[in-house]
Amino acid sequence: MKAELEIKDKTSQAEGLKIAPFRQHIRKTSPHKHNSYFEIIYLTKGNGSHTIDTKEYEIKTPVIFIIRKEQVHFWDIKTEPEGFVLLIKKSLIDSCLDKDIKRLISELSAQTCLFPDDNISIDIFNLLLKEYREKKKPNQAIIEGLLKALLAKLLESATPNIPKNGNSTTFQKFVDLLSKEVELTNKVNHYAQLLNTTPQNLNAICRKEAGQSSAEILSEHIINEAKRLLLYTDITVSEIAHRLDFKDNSHFSKYFKRHVGQTPVGYRRDNN
Repeated sequence: MKAELEIKDKTSQAEGLKIAPFRQHIRKTSPHKHNSYFEIIYLTKGNGSHTIDTKEYEIKTPVIFIIRKEQVHFWDIKTEPEGFVLLIKKSLIDSCLDKDIKRLISELSAQTCLFPDDNISIDIFNLLLKEYREKKKPNQAIIEGLLKALLAKLLESATPNIPKNGNSTTFQKFVDLLSKEVELTNKVNHYAQLLNTTPQNLNAICRKEAGQSSAEILSEHIINEAKRLLLYTDITVSEIAHRLDFKDNSHFSKYFKRHVGQTPVGYRRDNN
């Protein structure tokens, strides 16, 4: 086990988007994160499993996996895979001329595993790949148009009646702040100040956009990050408590047990 999680970056600093065929030699990978980008994987062939954070998904193609930048994932693929990998950085989202793209990415980020009803997304992936590969400087309008079509098509496979996040700029900024785990702080008013609003207003926005209080959303991020550190690193519980802004180990352990049903030590023991 590693003291820190491996963080991979498959894009150049200047790239806001990268698309490529899924590498067919990939079979097993170690648990890792990606460096500040959102990843969409569409597998058309292959079987095995894909673990995202603490949940293992059986690969039943065709399947779409969505991996947010703060999540840990790894593969255990048994047969030769085929498909596509799409990486989207915040720089591309911020520079997009079409503001609907940011909303669609936000809605898609609420999903983890989708099963498409048809193969139309493959055609869009191929068009996007061709535009990305064949020109030294791809046409941004074409890239954005294809990306918007792809995101909208992928969302057709999403479970209906799930709250669709991201219509509020403040809400999305709140989620983005929480995704930067190195800055994670266990205080809602801290984020309200960063967002230039009041804790009460942030809470109202979160309830409208996600059906949860701001404290509940913050707790989910803290618990998920605690689970990642407990499962995929050998950092001590005291170090995790300090990293997640708890005053001491005892406070963190009580908080974790209240949300998970067992202590951090017990969770690490039972899941490793």
